[in-house]
Amino acid sequence: MLRHLFFFTFAAMKQLKALIKGFVYWVILFLLLKLAFMLYNWSTYSAVGASDWLRVLWHGLPLDFSLAGYLTVIPALTLIADLWTGGRLLLLRRCYYLLMTWIVVILHVLNAVLYGYWRFPLDTTPMFYFFSSPRDAFASAGPKEYVLLTVLIVLIIVSFGVFFHFYSPKRKSDKAPHRILTTIGLALLTGLLFIPIRGGVTVSTMNTGEVYFSDKQFLNHAAVNPVFSLMESLSRESDFASQYRFMDDVEATKIFQSMTATRSDSAQTILTQSRPDVYIIVMESFSRLVMKTGATPNLCRLADEGVMFENFYANSFRTDRGLVAILSGFPAQPSMSIMKYAVKNRHLPSIARSMIKGGYKAATYYYGGDIDFCNQRSYLVSQGYTRFVADKNFPLKYRLSKWGVPDGPLFDQVEKDVSKELLAGPVLRVIQTSSSHEPFDVPVQLNRNKRLNAFAYTDQCIGRFTDWLKRTGRWKKSVVILVADHLGAYPEQIENLTLPRFQIPLVITGGAVKGPLKLDVYGSQQDIAATLLGQLGIAHDDFVFSKDLLDPSIPHFAFFTIPDAFGMADEENRLIYDNQASKIVLDEGPRKGSNLLRGKAYLQKLYDIIAKM
Repeated sequence: MLRHLFFFTFAAMKQLKALIKGFVYWVILFLLLKLAFMLYNWSTYSAVGASDWLRVLWHGLPLDFSLAGYLTVIPALTLIADLWTGGRLLLLRRCYYLLMTWIVVILHVLNAVLYGYWRFPLDTTPMFYFFSSPRDAFASAGPKEYVLLTVLIVLIIVSFGVFFHFYSPKRKSDKAPHRILTTIGLALLTGLLFIPIRGGVTVSTMNTGEVYFSDKQFLNHAAVNPVFSLMESLSRESDFASQYRFMDDVEATKIFQSMTATRSDSAQTILTQSRPDVYIIVMESFSRLVMKTGATPNLCRLADEGVMFENFYANSFRTDRGLVAILSGFPAQPSMSIMKYAVKNRHLPSIARSMIKGGYKAATYYYGGDIDFCNQRSYLVSQGYTRFVADKNFPLKYRLSKWGVPDGPLFDQVEKDVSKELLAGPVLRVIQTSSSHEPFDVPVQLNRNKRLNAFAYTDQCIGRFTDWLKRTGRWKKSVVILVADHLGAYPEQIENLTLPRFQIPLVITGGAVKGPLKLDVYGSQQDIAATLLGQLGIAHDDFVFSKDLLDPSIPHFAFFTIPDAFGMADEENRLIYDNQASKIVLDEGPRKGSNLLRGKAYLQKLYDIIAKM
């Protein structure tokens, strides 16, 4: 009896040791990769002391344990199978560890590189960009990123060598005695992995918010395991109806209805004619702050000549989100990009379709880059744009920059098309710029700062185009809307959970616009649709989320989202709420906290509508 017990205990302990060794390996690897992440982003993390680095490692352990649990399940099952096969699955287990090590390292490196641009942990966003256009996905990469990729290759080779030795079977083992009892014991031990995976035995399950410990968001982001963050993001790619459930539907609907108005009965009129030509210029990465640097004299001049909105916000942090907000009057989402869902975005309202229905003869879209990036062409076709001018429409000599055709040749093409236009009636043209995006490779030198030089170039192109409209006499019958897609590149390393991160210019100018005028009403990109259509006298009842900024009788506020966070700002309260940490991270104004329930109800109803599309 004792002999049998000894063999059982020995066999079980041998397998248990292998299981624990694999679990510990993952945890150690995650800790090392966290240190590598902070070292790579040294300009951010050098500002804190060693104690904060240790706190990042300590507080990040729950997610590391959880992911280590996930990654240990398959090896645990093969260990059980080895009891019955005499160790024949050791090679399979070794290959599994090699493959998963490579995947883990690659995702951590990707997280480290992207964090400098996006300032939030890895989610499905880069995957969406990569698969829609690999060239554009890597367009921002510079020498630093390529060096890191080289280091990654070395790490993969080294890891292959380490694991070839570490998990290489020395010889086949005999089948273990008392296999049934040992199998039961190992199955129970494998079941214990449920505890780190779930994060305990309580009702709540593990999520990235569990590791948030600091009021400094960059420390929280360093504690997050990016592989877990990506898994969490993938799990929320389709189940929209269950996301952001803050309150019962009756209460959310009541609050939401008090915030929305789709009519313009009391709007101030700023147009001198009912059907002008409309140009919407979407300026890549422009911000209110860049306007204060002196790098954008033409934009500042046009703002002084036309209608300038002083408290205007981007709806999100990326172009695909911003375009949908501008062109469809539909708010950006914190956990998805509706542009990638063709089955849903075809149900979105459209400025172009509404204007064509209201008498406009055509809607043309101009972009110097890849029009298929981020599923953009599919979205624009569903929006009613009848003609596209993109990178492939230009000679090869103009397509040599990483983002395609520079803004100069793009605006030149617009001028050519306008000069040859034979349509009898007003038209809509949307012009999306790209030269002020990383890596800022523009054909002129206007500013010593590389980033500001790119903004100065785009600003120069806009100034030349508007001057051309004036010289040709077309300015008198034109409305030009200048709006940024989001803030980006300047100022560098601006934190996401701050108000300046979303403050962008909105200027409505042109010879058909009364001016000059400066308005301090609060609004965001989704409000452009109702404001423009209201001035044109075109119905916009289907733009549920869009508010006419020129109508003082309806509630005005700016709404914006960041990955798993939202912000709402008006004259009484400017608030940002972090859904991961379940807390307010910014709250200012005479009525602090007054926008919390409103923002939650607004976000909840947004996802209700998306789920029903």
